[in-house]
Amino acid sequence: MRLTPQQQQVIRQAARHCFGPGACVILFGSRADDSARGGDIDLLISTDMTDVEEIVRAEIDFQIRVQQAIGEQKIDLLIDYPGRGEHPPIFEIAERTGVRL
Repeated sequence: MRLTPQQQQVIRQAARHCFGPGACVILFGSRADDSARGGDIDLLISTDMTDVEEIVRAEIDFQIRVQQAIGEQKIDLLIDYPGRGEHPPIFEIAERTGVRL
């Protein structure tokens, strides 16, 4: 995994603060691969939240908190929640190949 322990902690804490204490964070993509180089931070966050507007606000808050703590990084988020209608194939790839933070 190519995130420092401090970056991992910031992401976990921000996810729990923004998406609730039960939020689960999975890092996937090139940052989950120790042999890869560069790349954005790809995260799958699972939450118990169900209100879509609340989830959108949480996503914005999460991005701000993480950026302020670790500096400007490209962060791509997938958010899974109860009642989500569609799960594109990238969700399964993230769960299968990712690393839980």
